[in-house]
Amino acid sequence: MRKITGGVTAAKGFAAAHTAAGIKYKDREDMAMIYSAVPAKTAGTFTTNVVKAAPVKWDQMIVRESDYAQAVVVNAGIANACTGEEGMGYCRQTAETAAQALQIPESAVLVASTGVIGMQLPMDRIRSGITVMASDLSEELSAGNAAAKAIMTTDTHEKEAAVTFEIAGVTVTVGGMCKGSGMIHPNMCTMLSFVTTDLAIEKELLQEALFEVVKDTYNMISVDGDTSTNDTCLILANGMAGNPVITEKNADYDKFVEALFEVNRSLAKMMAGDGEGATALFEVVVEHAASKADAVKLSKSVVTSSLTKAAIYGHDANWGRILCALGYAGVEFDPEQVDLYFESVNGRIQIIENGVALPYSEEEATRILTADAVTAICDMKQGDASATAWGCDLTYDYVKINADYRS
Repeated sequence: MRKITGGVTAAKGFAAAHTAAGIKYKDREDMAMIYSAVPAKTAGTFTTNVVKAAPVKWDQMIVRESDYAQAVVVNAGIANACTGEEGMGYCRQTAETAAQALQIPESAVLVASTGVIGMQLPMDRIRSGITVMASDLSEELSAGNAAAKAIMTTDTHEKEAAVTFEIAGVTVTVGGMCKGSGMIHPNMCTMLSFVTTDLAIEKELLQEALFEVVKDTYNMISVDGDTSTNDTCLILANGMAGNPVITEKNADYDKFVEALFEVNRSLAKMMAGDGEGATALFEVVVEHAASKADAVKLSKSVVTSSLTKAAIYGHDANWGRILCALGYAGVEFDPEQVDLYFESVNGRIQIIENGVALPYSEEEATRILTADAVTAICDMKQGDASATAWGCDLTYDYVKINADYRS
């Protein structure tokens, strides 16, 4: 497997476009389109929030009932959530417009929205944007990058990743883009993620692979403890790489899962590190837990602790907050066995051993914690299971951003 430059247009047969439709933002692009030259198998995972946005319901229907998809239309600025039957009607109108412009079935169009909850979409602008994008589609990597920028809300930068790998002498590519900065919390988060691949694979296996990967990537990130109404992760596989179709879980399937995991982990970490107001990516690694479930609970408990996140912002090695967060995770363990380390590009330091502080250098700890990415390693000494969660520090700017988000 090899990391390459690109996003949703890295794989064969995929094109993208973007436009400034003026949906909410007045000074930037706010719509994107992804298009496959041929019908693509599709799979998806969606928010666990009971309150689901209209685009989520639409996409769940398309993924469940359609044999294939060929296009995705995305808008930023308005979430089309809590909009009733009118909002569902707008999803259908979006699909109808795209289907006419691209000469594909309405049932092959997926839709996604992100932004303010409760507002209705300006459909005249949506329709105009679709018409513009349909004529501007390009397979260039730059088109994928521009699309990644167009779907941002409070994100500070675009997020994309791509890899290649070999199956039966054929090069297969997996690429993706996402947006997400706030209202992010497992399971799934305020994220829109779109993955494309030229792999040939059966629909059921594509869905299984996505489920398998999501649980250790997007479901392991948190910025603020809020699970969104719009979380969507979609994957389209158009088979244009020309590999023998994957019809069972074998070595080729495993290669694909590994590549899919790498792309989605990269995107997940980008979202966590770009949390609203954040200055650092905060990674929590739990080692030697009694079970995988315990490791997941423990790592999530630490990465979501507001006090710990604030300490990371202050470059303060306040290890008591981490031990406390481990303690209320709902997992039985011996606190007098726990070791804790901090690590970054600036070095590694052990803070506690067997639940007790070591005579470490506060200055050295602070230097390690001033990096753009910081890792806390918790060795539970209970078993062989491990898990990694990602989040960010908690800053003054998080409150500022969310205090006037609708204005």
